Amino acid sequence: MATDTVKEKTTKGAINVQTENIFPIIKKFLYSDHEIFLRELVSNAVDATQKLKTLSRLGKFKGEIGDTTIEVIHDEKAKTITIKDKGIGMSAEEVEKYINQIAFSGAEEFVKKFKKKSEGEVENMIGHFGLGFYSSFMVSKKVEIVTKSHMTTKKAVKWSCDGSPEYTLVEHDRKQRGTDIILHLADDSLEFNSEAKISEILNKYCKFLPVEIKFGTRTNTIPAETDKDGNKIGEDKTQEVDNIINNPSPAWTKSPSDVSDEDYKAFYRELYPYNYDEPLFNIHLNVDYPFNLTGILYFPKLKDSLQVQKDKIQLYCNQVFVTDSVEGIVPDFLTLLHGVLDSPDIPLNVSRSYLQSDSNVKKISSHITKKVADKLEELFKTNREDFEAKWDDIKVFIQYGMLSDEKFYDRAQKFYLFKDTEGKYYTIEEYKKAIEAAQTDKDEQVVHLYTSDVEGQHSQVEQAKERGYNVLVMDSPLEGHFVQHLETKLEKVQFKRVDADTLDKLINKEEEQVSKLTDEQKEQLKPVFEGQVVKERFTVVFESLSETEPPVMITEPEFMRRMKDMQKLQGGAGFSMPEMYNLVVNSNHPLVSKILDEKDEITKGNMAKQVTDLALLSKNLLRGEELTKFIKRSLDTI
Repeated sequence: MATDTVKEKTTKGAINVQTENIFPIIKKFLYSDHEIFLRELVSNAVDATQKLKTLSRLGKFKGEIGDTTIEVIHDEKAKTITIKDKGIGMSAEEVEKYINQIAFSGAEEFVKKFKKKSEGEVENMIGHFGLGFYSSFMVSKKVEIVTKSHMTTKKAVKWSCDGSPEYTLVEHDRKQRGTDIILHLADDSLEFNSEAKISEILNKYCKFLPVEIKFGTRTNTIPAETDKDGNKIGEDKTQEVDNIINNPSPAWTKSPSDVSDEDYKAFYRELYPYNYDEPLFNIHLNVDYPFNLTGILYFPKLKDSLQVQKDKIQLYCNQVFVTDSVEGIVPDFLTLLHGVLDSPDIPLNVSRSYLQSDSNVKKISSHITKKVADKLEELFKTNREDFEAKWDDIKVFIQYGMLSDEKFYDRAQKFYLFKDTEGKYYTIEEYKKAIEAAQTDKDEQVVHLYTSDVEGQHSQVEQAKERGYNVLVMDSPLEGHFVQHLETKLEKVQFKRVDADTLDKLINKEEEQVSKLTDEQKEQLKPVFEGQVVKERFTVVFESLSETEPPVMITEPEFMRRMKDMQKLQGGAGFSMPEMYNLVVNSNHPLVSKILDEKDEITKGNMAKQVTDLALLSKNLLRGEELTKFIKRSLDTI
């Protein structure tokens, strides 16, 4: 450290940096977002305050702590932002050590490492060099520190630097313990010379810091007194009060036993003031081994749509906001939850890519998954009726978890529920036992029939129920993936949508109906029905069904439909699946025999057209001009 005495009690110096000026590099690469400077400086003020309280608690500071409110002051005319604390403060020797030596040597190391790294790699290095204070130079042309140590024998000092390696350190007449950081905003950073902008940053990063933070004042209305009849006596009064921008004791920092249900709901409203749906339930995390983790996770109402509302979990480090983009930090399915996670074991000043590879973050992620599974299993076991009542709102979340996380699947299969068209719920094991007698096919596969649209597939559901079969309601956007996943996990189980084929084919029991039509007669009728549909989309097949079954049905092969559903979920990327259906003609239906016997070819075609259009209409496949013709033709027969 090269220093020379300019005058008594005043020191000038230059940082012993062997490389070029480090400040432009810090300004460009230290953080991806320049607004972080305010988080860093306010967090430092909180640390200084907390250290003073610790010394007092240990008996090493005998003075009065008094008011410890941190204050952020904006002077628009002077283009300055000041962060004031009443914490531990610094002596001249400590400023030399912590500001001029340790932090700057860390900065020099940062520069040396930077010269050997790509820009992407630089972000991963942040947090290893103690550069929090120097984030102030990202937005400032000059930074001043006015500080007085808590040790009464030490005099106050003022440190000043204009962003070059030179600084000045001079005694100051400050009387109050603590530190002021004064930022003189640079011309290219005047976006921060705005009360609204500063307020926005403080609300984002400092909302739950553990020491009260004041930013300006606000008007408080004092209601006028009223008489016994409720009439006002006089006028309402107003007064200016400190505008405290943070909640120093948020719900997640408290013991779960000290937080009521109403407290949890109130905190949810504090986190999401514009989300008017109350959460279903929450999980309060409170772990101190093998890592430290606190937080509250809320289950929102997801219903049957995959409303993946990312950026709803806020990540904190000692109540300092880190990020609300937690993808890759927690498992994907957990990003559907809302709430807060806080851990001192999560590095504060690093990029998301670094967090994703951090071993502690991975352990924390696994632990959260376990706690979520624990909570769901507990709810299922202690109050199954209430769990079933919430099922439609959490089903998508649980399916997502079972699809994406093997350990979660192993736990969730105990409480995952099927719901049938009668509104009855079953566990996976319960349902298999309930249907295996009636719905086991010739290959000893237990066939789970399901509908994805109770209204749209009503006729097929009713036909299945008439046969004594049970039909599940599986209508979430994940069902295509989910049933396929279950088929790989469950032994001798198949899932078939109720409209994927005729019932005899869906549950093949080798009890084949004898066809009333010969093969030759089928060949005669085939072109008649092929003429009613587009050959590229429909394949005409004859099946020997019961006379009570419709004369013509439209089915979509299970495999093709699943592929389409999965492609739709992925946004239609990749190869486009063609629409392909079977037009199934019931060879045992009297109307089909009547069409065969009809001698007039035009009448025969019209009859085939009418029953085919009815089948298309039942599948919502009759549209446009063809639908108009069908309606007119039907009216003409009345």
